[in-house]
Amino acid sequence: MRATNRRRGLLAATALLPVLALSACGSDPAAPAKPAAAAGVAPGQDVVSAVAKVDSIAALLPEEVRKAGTLKVGSSTGAPPSAYYPDQANRKPAGIDIDFTDAVGKVLGVAVEREDAKFETILPALDSGKYDFGTGNFGVTTARLKTIDFVTYIDDGQGFAVKKDNTTVPAVTELGQLCGLTVGVGAGTTFETTLNSRKNVCSDAGRKPFEVKAFSDNGAVLTGLQQGRIDIVMSTINGLRYQAAQESAGTKFLGEFHRLDVGFAFKKGSALTPAFQGAVNQLIKDGTYDRILKKWGVTDSAIKESLISPPEHP
Repeated sequence: MRATNRRRGLLAATALLPVLALSACGSDPAAPAKPAAAAGVAPGQDVVSAVAKVDSIAALLPEEVRKAGTLKVGSSTGAPPSAYYPDQANRKPAGIDIDFTDAVGKVLGVAVEREDAKFETILPALDSGKYDFGTGNFGVTTARLKTIDFVTYIDDGQGFAVKKDNTTVPAVTELGQLCGLTVGVGAGTTFETTLNSRKNVCSDAGRKPFEVKAFSDNGAVLTGLQQGRIDIVMSTINGLRYQAAQESAGTKFLGEFHRLDVGFAFKKGSALTPAFQGAVNQLIKDGTYDRILKKWGVTDSAIKESLISPPEHP
C-alpha cells in the first residue's frame, strides 16, 4: 500500500473510534466522540428527575451513609449505550448505567459522586474503600462472585461482531468456530477471561488456536478490526448492537453468545446491597425502570426483579 493511502486508512479508522466505545467491559473516558443515537434511542430524554425518595427503602442504608448523604461511584464511562459523553464539550455523562445510578440515588435520598475510572481498576478499588460501588456494565460471573457482591439491574451478556462486509464468519454458537481467528476484546473483561480459559477447544480438536488480543482502549479494538489486525470482536450484546446501528462503524452484529446479569458492584459483604436492591425493585414497580430501558432501546434486557449476587447464568 502506498504511504498516502495508508495515511488515509489510518485517518478513516481513527474517525470511527468513538462508535466502538463498547460497554461492559471496557471504557475510554477520553474518547472525543459524539456518536449518533441508534434507532429508537433518545439520549436527551429525562426519565429520572421525577423519581422520589422512598423513606422505607432509604432506611435500609447504613446510618453513617444516611448522615453523610453521599455515595461515591467508580464509573467506567465512554461506552454507549452503557455510559458515555454525548457532548465532549460539557462532559455530561449519559447512558443506561448513568440513569440507573441517578435513579437509585433519588430513591435512597443520597447524592451520587461520580468519578471516571478505567474499567479494569474499579473492582479492585472497591475493597480498598476508594468507591462505595462501581458501574461499568459489570457482568455477574462465578469468578467475580468470589470477591464482589452485585445488585442486578439488567440482563446483557456476550456477543460477537465482524466487519460489515465479512461473509465468512457465521453467528458464533460455540468457541470452536473461532479457531484460527484473532479476537479483539477489552482488557480485564469477561470476554478476555472466557476466551483465555477455553483456548484448548481448538488444540483438542487438532486445529489452530484462536488468538486473543486485549485492548485497554476500546477505540483501538475497532481500529484493529477495520485494519484487519483482528478478525472478530467479542463484547457486550447491547454495545455491539448499538455500534452496528452506527453506519460509519461498518460492523455487523453476529448475535448473542452468552447472557449475563449486570449489576452494581460492591465489595464482598457490603451493607449497601439491600438498599440498592430495594431501590431497583422500586424503579421496576413505579415504571421508571421500563422508561429507562425504552429510552436506550434495550427493552429485551429487562429483569423481573433485582437480586443480590445471583449465580451466573448457565
